[in-house]
Amino acid sequence: MGAGGPAAFAPLDPADRERLLSGAHHDPHALLGARPVAGGIAFRALRPYARAVSVVIDGMRNPLASEGGGLFSGVLPLDAIPAYTLLVSYAEGDEHKVHDPYRFLPALGDLDLHLIREGRHEELWKALGAEPMTHEGVTGTRFSVWAPNAQGVRVAGDFSSWDGTAFPMRSLGSSGVWELFLPGVDEGARYKFEITSRHGDRFLKADPMARRTEVPPATASIVTASHHEWDDAEWLARRTETPVHEAPLSVYEVHLASWRPGLTYRQLAVELPAYVNDLGFTHVEFMPVTEHPFGGSWGYQVTGFYAPTARLGTPDDFKFLVDALHRAGIGVIMDWVPAHFPKDDWALARFDGEPLYEPGDARRAEHPDWGTYEFDLGRTEVRNFLVANAVYWCQEFHIDGLRVDAVASMLYLDYSRDSGQWTPNVHGGRDDLDAVAFLQEMNATVYRRVPGVVTIAEESTAWDGVTRPTDTGGLGFGLKWNMGWMHDSLGYMAHEPVHRKFHHHEMTFSMVYAYSENYVLPISHDEVVHGKQSLVSKMPGDWWQQRADHRAYLGFMWAHPGKQLLFMGQEFAQGAEWSESHGPDWWLLDPAYDAAPDHRGVQNLVRDLNTLYRRTPALWQRDTQPAGFRWVLGDAAEDNVFAFLRFDSEGAPLLAVSNFSPVVRHDYRLGVPDDIPAWREALNTDSAAYGGSDVTNPDPVKPEDGHIRLTLPPLATMWLAPG
Repeated sequence: MGAGGPAAFAPLDPADRERLLSGAHHDPHALLGARPVAGGIAFRALRPYARAVSVVIDGMRNPLASEGGGLFSGVLPLDAIPAYTLLVSYAEGDEHKVHDPYRFLPALGDLDLHLIREGRHEELWKALGAEPMTHEGVTGTRFSVWAPNAQGVRVAGDFSSWDGTAFPMRSLGSSGVWELFLPGVDEGARYKFEITSRHGDRFLKADPMARRTEVPPATASIVTASHHEWDDAEWLARRTETPVHEAPLSVYEVHLASWRPGLTYRQLAVELPAYVNDLGFTHVEFMPVTEHPFGGSWGYQVTGFYAPTARLGTPDDFKFLVDALHRAGIGVIMDWVPAHFPKDDWALARFDGEPLYEPGDARRAEHPDWGTYEFDLGRTEVRNFLVANAVYWCQEFHIDGLRVDAVASMLYLDYSRDSGQWTPNVHGGRDDLDAVAFLQEMNATVYRRVPGVVTIAEESTAWDGVTRPTDTGGLGFGLKWNMGWMHDSLGYMAHEPVHRKFHHHEMTFSMVYAYSENYVLPISHDEVVHGKQSLVSKMPGDWWQQRADHRAYLGFMWAHPGKQLLFMGQEFAQGAEWSESHGPDWWLLDPAYDAAPDHRGVQNLVRDLNTLYRRTPALWQRDTQPAGFRWVLGDAAEDNVFAFLRFDSEGAPLLAVSNFSPVVRHDYRLGVPDDIPAWREALNTDSAAYGGSDVTNPDPVKPEDGHIRLTLPPLATMWLAPG
């Protein structure tokens, strides 16, 4: 062996050779690698652009004969397949000693393939994608991808000069999965899948399961493994103690890339927890952090569902941020977008040359509002891709909650479609039964696998049972955004005070349905963009009145049944609409700015609202129970006054009174419980500390004949507690 060189090996069948070299062969391992033949062990290697290839056994070189096209082969007189490597020489004279990828058994198990076929692989990211590993004693990366309609799939990357010829993958049967273990490919390698469609078209696709990507506009996937060591065990244990709907939940919504432009995940891990803690919010909610090519989509046009955006750092950097927030006692909710995906030709769209993640019916595939594709939720593998994705973020990144975007667009077959553009379901109705089943499965799976998390639906219709458990026919969400309350209350506030009496019901109607679901009251990014104006700029009147209305509204909101969400910049009454290009107008808080005290006053109010809210169980403990609320005055339309009581589980009350007219109301009479000897102001949005006129009730107020008499400050909300 080694002296005369290997004997000639029978050439490949021309059809097999053509399919192999063109990237259209389903089983390259049957043609390449080593196998017993008459006369010994045959070796065949595919090394494009190589000058020579030798098989090295026990230090001995055994040159293979060139078959042309980058193929090299020969037969050695051996009884069994030995341990061997390849020595590949190129024209410039350099030599590379490499392991042969085609001598390895599949690095993906039968159970994985069975679960993928069934659509039940709840840790799909551990089976598909790029996984650094040691396989049969050799370190490298296993690549696997679901592409059931492809003729062939190859791996291309910076380790192959982006030529996939050398690395065709094998099809693992009816699963539709293609697999290849590449020795020597390690973390940091960039790659894509080169797919040959059934029609013979060839194109490069980013990995749908990539856990790390290049920084946009570059689009390659990156091999990665996590090395982050979590330090949030105390937080994770504590979050399971109280159901979310019975706990305080005050959310600060953040667009990470623009909150403090230029900061990385690790820099944000220093500044964001400190700021959120100072203002007293219990949670942050990140607008989508999943990878997206167009920054102007704010993350809602996702191409990398398993990768945090590389704009701000690596996946471990993002974990570092979540960890830091948890150690500061702050929960992390992230926006999750399973309703649609963009049509970029390097991403999910027509992934293997056919509709795959999107429905084959063009009427169902196109999302009419956003120029995107919808997911084919009736396909088990697609549903599995999304369910596992929800689990992935909660399990691997310790995310505490998923706010699910655009649920209404998923639930209705006719959403934004005219007649003739949609087909009724099997019952003749407009409900998308596949979407319902998907949402139920997603919620049930997440809650089962990751205790203490919450899922939150952005659902803008009156769909029945969004937050009802799945075992009773509900969708299974923990909370739902109360879009009706948001729309009605902002509509009321936009009116001049003199006209508000004609719209009084817009502030009270929410209590008609307040207990039909578990609600979040959202003043989100959607309300302060696209010409809708910032929260303070929606208010009528001069600057003083606008700020007063802003403060009074926040006081009303924090006292109303439901959890709170406020988008960044609104906590200090930013006057301009939000722009992702520069983020909040922090300069408004600069002491050198004349109006800074006005903005700091609103910020001070938000801090105190959160502090008192968290200390007052009456404001959150019975959010979903009618017995936790009682109107004191709900029909004082002429006065623009609202008053109601909140009760905790022990019956302890808090009285909230809002006066949405710009006049002081003296000796205003309100009925209160008989068993409270006195009431004291706990919070007054008209306080001078908040920029108000400081009309207050400084002394305890004692009831007479079941009533108290208060001085109501103008355009203000007061909270009164027993004492």
